[in-house]
Amino acid sequence: MASMNISLPDTMRDYVQDQIDSGQYASVSDYVRNLIRRDQGRIVDEAGWLRDMDAAIAASVAEMEAGAGIDLDAACDAVLAELA
Repeated sequence: MASMNISLPDTMRDYVQDQIDSGQYASVSDYVRNLIRRDQGRIVDEAGWLRDMDAAIAASVAEMEAGAGIDLDAACDAVLAELA
């Protein structure tokens, strides 16, 4: 396993040490590995969300091109007319 040295401000070092002292983590390395795993998971989740959003947009565009859907200006005009 490779090693890496990092520098932290005292307040961050103290925070990490508090996490270890509380029993949540066995060591600084354990804490950092957990942070990296969570960050990797967040990136994977974000990529999945973007793929889902792209698919939803593509489906909506296809629906509009097929003549389905409602024109936004017409929908807004109808709402404003109901409010008046």
